[in-house]
Amino acid sequence: MENNTEVTGFILLGLIDVPHLQFPLFIMFTLIYLITVVGNLGMIMLILLDSGLHSPMYFFLSNLSLVDFCYSTVVTPKVMVGFLKGDKAISYNACAAQMFFFVALATAENFLLASMAYDRYAAVCKPLHYTTTMTTSVCVHLAIGSYVYSFINASIHIRDTFSLSFCMSNLVHHFFCDVPAVMALSCSDRHVSELILVFVASFNTLFALLVILISYLFIFITILKMHSAEGHLKALSTCASHLTTVSIFYGTVIFMYSQPSSSHSMDTDKIASVFYTMVIPMLNPVVYSLRNKEVKNAFKKVVEKATLSLGLTF
Repeated sequence: MENNTEVTGFILLGLIDVPHLQFPLFIMFTLIYLITVVGNLGMIMLILLDSGLHSPMYFFLSNLSLVDFCYSTVVTPKVMVGFLKGDKAISYNACAAQMFFFVALATAENFLLASMAYDRYAAVCKPLHYTTTMTTSVCVHLAIGSYVYSFINASIHIRDTFSLSFCMSNLVHHFFCDVPAVMALSCSDRHVSELILVFVASFNTLFALLVILISYLFIFITILKMHSAEGHLKALSTCASHLTTVSIFYGTVIFMYSQPSSSHSMDTDKIASVFYTMVIPMLNPVVYSLRNKEVKNAFKKVVEKATLSLGLTF
């Protein structure tokens, strides 16, 4: 990758520049991050420990939790340091690394959400063929495919962004090195880079959304054919929770990336970014898992075993 920049580092202007709010925001984001870490890592451990959760749905949930934990970790600790110490500087290489891993992990989440929608379609609409449709091999290939494509996609964006020249301002109007915010600082012609960003991001988003919408269309058709009112309510409740998080995730992604950086209001983008970098990773364990009876029962069993073990120890 050719490096045409004279800039050796960037300054992240952060979420808000109000001195008396820095510490309260540090406390708030620390709590959000702790809940994210405990919720997602706890979910992964629970799925690994309980054999009753070794199914395709929970396989994808464990991958989603891993991705949520990682891409929140890529962004949130740096924001917390900025609030606490006022250190908003980030080196050129660190900025590129943060951007790479954030784009890769966010893209992986995009395709894992689509895989989960397909899994739910197979379970609800083709229950008799579910075990032969969602085999271990199919699930592993869907997950690996999501990760491989995501790292290729991130490489494209990194090459696209950091092949530009940065010879003027190094003030990033964001709280992390997001593609549009960094690209906006370039002093070279970024028209082609913006088109690549919009095209690739739009393709990724629309493809995953199409899979999700088609899957849920067939799910809703199947639900309408059910004769049990209780079955209707249970299925609709599950779908509503999933679609709520999907709407927040894709709404912010479409808002952020499907327009040229020249049209961006960076202050508005920063608020939108909080949702998919911090809030969604915190909520996903609750929305997807903690409301599930199987997960609750597994959690009770793990707690009971731990209590019994501690009792025997002492």
